[in-house]
Amino acid sequence: MTGPTRQRGDRPRGPRDRPAAPEPLPGPVVDNHCHLDIADGDWLPVQDAIASATAVNVTRIVQVGCDLPGAAWAVETARQHDELVAAVALHPNEVPVLAATGELDDAFAEIARLAVDPVVRAVGETGLDYFRTGEEGRPVQREGFGWHVDLARRLGKTLVIHDRDAHDDVLAVLDEVGVPDRWVMHCFSGDADFARRCLDRGAYLSFSGTVTFKNAPLLREALAVAPLDRVLVETDAPFLTPVPYRGRPNASYLIPHTVRAMAQVRGDRLEDLCQALEANTFAAFGGAW
Repeated sequence: MTGPTRQRGDRPRGPRDRPAAPEPLPGPVVDNHCHLDIADGDWLPVQDAIASATAVNVTRIVQVGCDLPGAAWAVETARQHDELVAAVALHPNEVPVLAATGELDDAFAEIARLAVDPVVRAVGETGLDYFRTGEEGRPVQREGFGWHVDLARRLGKTLVIHDRDAHDDVLAVLDEVGVPDRWVMHCFSGDADFARRCLDRGAYLSFSGTVTFKNAPLLREALAVAPLDRVLVETDAPFLTPVPYRGRPNASYLIPHTVRAMAQVRGDRLEDLCQALEANTFAAFGGAW
């Protein structure tokens, strides 16, 4: 069965009260993957999300739109807030749905139009998702991924990849179409071997709150082998909330929990990791903003 992409109504379940703010980080970091549109008007409006993040030294956010309404929202909101830049694409689970209704070509054209805006730093999240999309939807999903890779290459934008249960095919498409100069494995979910295969192709590996989960030892091994200059951090908010608030809605202001866990796994000084995370994000997304 072809599953839908995550919609604004598809929010995490759990208590709706906001977790307490963690201790601020010793240096600024960037949340390089967030879905503020899903939380906007619900439990954490955009201005509150930015202010609460800034208060704990999460000073910049990449707002990711992964369907047409979300992509348009990302561009418009990034124009209004200096702390934000945008990424636009059709989520891999969205592509088969649009293809089935005959709307895919028009949707591609709209993403291409939005992607040239100066506030758009990345094409993404695109990629492959074999968890929600079954066999019948995968050929067009792979075609859609290839289209996005080519768009990122042509525009000189960063490519942001969603990969769920599709490691080998993600790399196969990249090898076939050509790896962009800058690309990010969003919410990295592989083991150390897959991390090395991505790194060999020039990837930045982005780690989310999942690195704090008890059932993720292989993910922590991947984090440990990644060079310091290739590591990023994200929320994927309002999803993937780190321990101790797993299951509740996520937000950029909770990223210090993930960063501190990452420093412990890697054996880095927290100050050094923060400095690297900010520098790496700016390098990965084409410069500071």
